[in-house]
Amino acid sequence: MTDSTAPVVLIVEDEPDVAETYNLWLADEYDVRIAEDGDEGLAKLDGAVDVVLLDRMMPGLSGDEVLERIRDRELGCRVAMVTAVEPDFDILEMGFDAYLSKPIRSDELHSTVEKLLERSEYDSLLQEYYALVEKQATLETAKSGAELAESEEYEGLTDRVDELQDDLSRTLGGVEDDADFITAIQRIGGGEDT
Repeated sequence: MTDSTAPVVLIVEDEPDVAETYNLWLADEYDVRIAEDGDEGLAKLDGAVDVVLLDRMMPGLSGDEVLERIRDRELGCRVAMVTAVEPDFDILEMGFDAYLSKPIRSDELHSTVEKLLERSEYDSLLQEYYALVEKQATLETAKSGAELAESEEYEGLTDRVDELQDDLSRTLGGVEDDADFITAIQRIGGGEDT
């Protein structure tokens, strides 16, 4: 694929036929990179990669080791383990975003990549939202109501916070007010309901 705006998917798979199958399934929608082992996968991994499809059992660096190094680099990519290894309790300590058991179907792979991309978009919206809410709260503490009312910058900030809340509410399934929004965020984060 030559579209430079297409999301980048890195396939790290030691079986060439499997990697090429995934490539054929995804190449029409995504900019696909293929690596035949963990070392090559890490070499092809950069900030442009949005999703990594990572085989867990490979010669050399295992998928588990590659995953750990990906997370150590603190890149914003999402990682799906795509493997024939049955999940066990050891997965609780692993930093993957999805776990697919082989063999997988084209629709399952597409759905997973799509969900991971949506989650990345949601995370960036949420991060922006929290950063702006923090700025808003700081200004509201430091400035008088009259000063805030006269500030075009503050008005723009408030408008953007409202837009982000609307976007996040739609993503969360129609959250209607601040209390519902906060409750939904707490549920995502594993917190208690308010």
